[in-house]
Amino acid sequence: MNAATMAALGSNLRALKLSAMASHLQRQLRQAREEKEEYEEFLLNLTEVELATRMENGRKRRIRDAKFPLLKPLETFVFEAALDLDTRLIKNLATGQYIKEARNVIFLGKSGTGKTHLATGLGMAACAQGVRTRFVTGCGLANELLEARDERVLSRVLKRYAGYGLLIIDELGYVPFSKEGADLIFQVLAERHERRPVIITTNLGFGDWTRVFGDPTLTAALLDRITHKAHIIHCTWESYRLRDTLKKGKEVKQP
Repeated sequence: MNAATMAALGSNLRALKLSAMASHLQRQLRQAREEKEEYEEFLLNLTEVELATRMENGRKRRIRDAKFPLLKPLETFVFEAALDLDTRLIKNLATGQYIKEARNVIFLGKSGTGKTHLATGLGMAACAQGVRTRFVTGCGLANELLEARDERVLSRVLKRYAGYGLLIIDELGYVPFSKEGADLIFQVLAERHERRPVIITTNLGFGDWTRVFGDPTLTAALLDRITHKAHIIHCTWESYRLRDTLKKGKEVKQP
């Protein structure tokens, strides 16, 4: 292929928004010549480069848009330290089947046990599978909804939260909600019920949720919805942060 034809082909590919194919064209041509590939095989390999690039770019974009506070994939979770954790269940959840079934996942346990890490890891796995994901704290969600109500854009924000393929609400229960905040969060969760899944991390047992949402009737209705067919994971092992702090303290004291 002469230089003029190569330049024209590259220009056409970029005009068609096939930038990965354009950038890999010369290398794929060289490989095709060396391995004496058929035209069909060459074209297949070139299109697979474009598809792989788009998938990776999409994954990065979804992770960025999810607004994870820290990027903690499941691979970095210390499963050996969480002796009571059903690792087979976590690996099954990582496949995304719960998303297809619109089943919620609830992590309950004291602070420092890695609930947020597990939720983030599942969220990142969902992003890699093409699922539009959003991570938000319970307090952050309540504040955002209240601001949207005051600015008269609540319906738009509620629609956006209803549309995420996966919604992760972290630290639900750390701060009590006002009546208005509790009502708005109920709206979000009720709209997603049996349509799209939610991952929730909380430090409270279900019996204590009235302390957060205030109204016993609303709390009962909320729990009825979010626990329906949900995966409920009790994080009963020792706090990672406390263990690390104690370990570092012992190291400092050693002569």
